[in-house]
Amino acid sequence: MAEHLTMDKLVGDALVEQAMNETGIHTFDNDTWREGFDVLVGDFNAGIARGQYTEGGIARAKADIVHYLRGRLKISDYLRQNPELLSRPVEKPVFVMGVPRTGTTLLSNLLAADPARRSPLTWEIDDPVPPVASKELLTTDPRAQARLAQEKAMLEANPAMGKYYRGSAVYPNECVFFMAHDFKTLMIDSKGKLPGYKEFIFSCDMTSAYEYHKKFLQVLQQNAGGVWNVKKPSHALWLETIFKVYPDARVLWAHRDPFTATGSLCSIISLSHMAHMGKPDTAWLKENYTWQAAEHANRIMDFRDRHGEDKIIDVHYADMTADPIGTMKKVYRQLGDEWTAEAEAGIQQWVDDNPQDKFGKHEYKLAQYGIDKAELEPLFERYLSRYDVAREG
Repeated sequence: MAEHLTMDKLVGDALVEQAMNETGIHTFDNDTWREGFDVLVGDFNAGIARGQYTEGGIARAKADIVHYLRGRLKISDYLRQNPELLSRPVEKPVFVMGVPRTGTTLLSNLLAADPARRSPLTWEIDDPVPPVASKELLTTDPRAQARLAQEKAMLEANPAMGKYYRGSAVYPNECVFFMAHDFKTLMIDSKGKLPGYKEFIFSCDMTSAYEYHKKFLQVLQQNAGGVWNVKKPSHALWLETIFKVYPDARVLWAHRDPFTATGSLCSIISLSHMAHMGKPDTAWLKENYTWQAAEHANRIMDFRDRHGEDKIIDVHYADMTADPIGTMKKVYRQLGDEWTAEAEAGIQQWVDDNPQDKFGKHEYKLAQYGIDKAELEPLFERYLSRYDVAREG
């Protein structure tokens, strides 16, 4: 049974005050976070007024917002104490992106298995300050061990979550979770039906979010460096900004059957709807997320039309699953990076330890969301006419 719907609105100033009181830090590095924060609070409150959210959903949103603010305050304070970190370069980072649910997580995990690379791990995204004392401690830091214990308990209590949960406390996680500290991230759009925030995030200037992204990496790399591997599908939406902030960035585009990917995306977003609203809004899933999926591909193609094909490297999900080592060797050649024995051993070990559907198969059908494949074909016609993507059904 859904929880009782409530009218308890978000109060922006109270959330900021709470974050400051919980951290003991009362000064942000700047106020770029305020624009997206105000849009989110206003749009979420409009949803509360419509009776859209459950009490638990509102509590979850408040907790998330305070968590993002705490993260921003902690990073701001650490950089005030260690300003020299801002002069340390983030060299030739590799951005992994694509239509959501097309194998970006797999690609990121394969890259991260190379000990020469560096990825923001789940535990340190959640608790970045102080940064880990050395790269050797990334998986044994007490904060990592505490998160691993929580993860184990969660999966033991609810084994079915393994169908959806592909992360680990010591695996790479998405940039969305720390770009949320600037309140400019597509992940926020999944917290229910937020048409105002959707309009904002697809049209705003993302420069401040990527400048903060760089600051965050500069903190994490203080004692634990390497070639950065940073992943989120929606990097696809802001390539111009990425190259403005990171002129020497390398970009990998994961390709998979977009019809399969769109069904998977709707399934994952429906879980967030359940958490915030008590049930998925299937009409909004169909209207919003089918368009979003295609928009990811369209913006990458638009970028290539302006700047040429060679600024982006194509990697196909079918190749990664059929021949992960051979595919990664090719990726390394295209990146211009050295393929070492350590890289091959690390990647092979990860493949051996993580067979497909390790925790169960994530099952979904387009029809669950009122979507017919024929309706999607015009959205992806441009993409499928340009790229030879293996079909999955």
